Amino acid sequence: MRAFKAYLIDQDESRKTGGMLTSVTQDRLDEGEVLIRVHYSSINYKDALAATGVGKIIRRFPCIGGIDLSGEVVESADPRFAAGDKVIATSFDIGVAHHGGYAEYARVPAGWVVPLPTGLDLLEAMALGTAGFTAALGVVRMEDNGLAPANGPVVVTGATGGVGGLAVDMLSRLGYHVVALTGKASETDYLIGLGAKEVLLRGDIDFTKVRPLEGARWAGAVDNVGGQILHWVLATMKQAGTVASIGNAASFNINTTVFPFILRGVSLLGIDSGYMGFPTRQRVWDRLASDLKPRHLAAVTRVIDFDALPGAFSAFIEGNVKGRTVVRIGA
Repeated sequence: MRAFKAYLIDQDESRKTGGMLTSVTQDRLDEGEVLIRVHYSSINYKDALAATGVGKIIRRFPCIGGIDLSGEVVESADPRFAAGDKVIATSFDIGVAHHGGYAEYARVPAGWVVPLPTGLDLLEAMALGTAGFTAALGVVRMEDNGLAPANGPVVVTGATGGVGGLAVDMLSRLGYHVVALTGKASETDYLIGLGAKEVLLRGDIDFTKVRPLEGARWAGAVDNVGGQILHWVLATMKQAGTVASIGNAASFNINTTVFPFILRGVSLLGIDSGYMGFPTRQRVWDRLASDLKPRHLAAVTRVIDFDALPGAFSAFIEGNVKGRTVVRIGA
C-alpha cells in the first residue's frame, strides 16, 4: 500500500506532546465513508495548541493534526458523494480525535463532508476554514435573532485574529457599521482596510470599572475574547441587542449581571461551530460563497507549503499572526 506524507502528533514517555512530518499508509486512516485527496488545509490557533501540546486539544494519540481540509473525493461509500467531487470537511472530531487534514489523504464520515459550493475554490475554502465558518455562523445566528444594519453599530472584539478579521470583513460587506476592538494600535490601518468604520483600543478602556449597565452603544457584537471584555460588551449593548460569543482568547470566565438581559433584553448566543450539523452547516457555507464571502480574503491569506508546517505553529502561540494561513498539501 502506497505511503503518503502526514503530520502526526503523538506523546513520548514523559507525556510531552509534539508532531512531525512522517509517512503513513491508507490502512492507518480512521473509518469513514469518504476518502479524500487533500489539496489544502489551514492553521487555526487550535491547531497550534494541538501540535505544540500547549493546550490539551488532542483526545487520542497518535493523531494526524489539522481541523480543516478541502480536496477531491477519491472514493465514497455514501451516494451523496462520488469520485471527483470537490468537498470541504471541518470541525467535528477532525484533527483532535480523528485523523485530520495535515495529510495527503483523509478518510472521514460522510456526515462531516460539505460539497464545495459554487463561488468558492478549494484554496478559498481553506482561507475561510473553521475561522470563516465560525464567523459566518455568528453573523447568521445574530441575523436570525433580528440583527440588521439599520439597528446600529456592531462591535467585533479580538478583531485582528482569524475569526475577528473575517467577521469585520463579512459584516462590512453586508452594510453594517463595524467597530473593531483591538489591543494592537499598529493594526488600525489593517482593520480599516477590512472595512471597520472605527477602531477602539483595548488600552483606552478600564474594564475593571465597568458598571452593570453602561451607555447603550451596540446593536450587535462578535466576541472572541471573553472575560472582562465580554462583561463590558454586555453592559454596553443597545435594547434587544444580540451578542455572538465565539472565543475565550482572554478568559473562559465571565463575571457579569443579569441586568443586560432583563432590563435591555440582550441575547447572548453561544456559537458552537464544531458540531453544528446540517442543514445549517450547508446554509452557512453557501452564504460564505455568496453574500458573506469576505471581500479581502485573498489579501489576508498567506499560503505555505506542507514542509513549512512544523515551523509555523510558534507564531500562533506567541500571538504574532494576523489573517489566515493556508497549507498547500497536495494541490
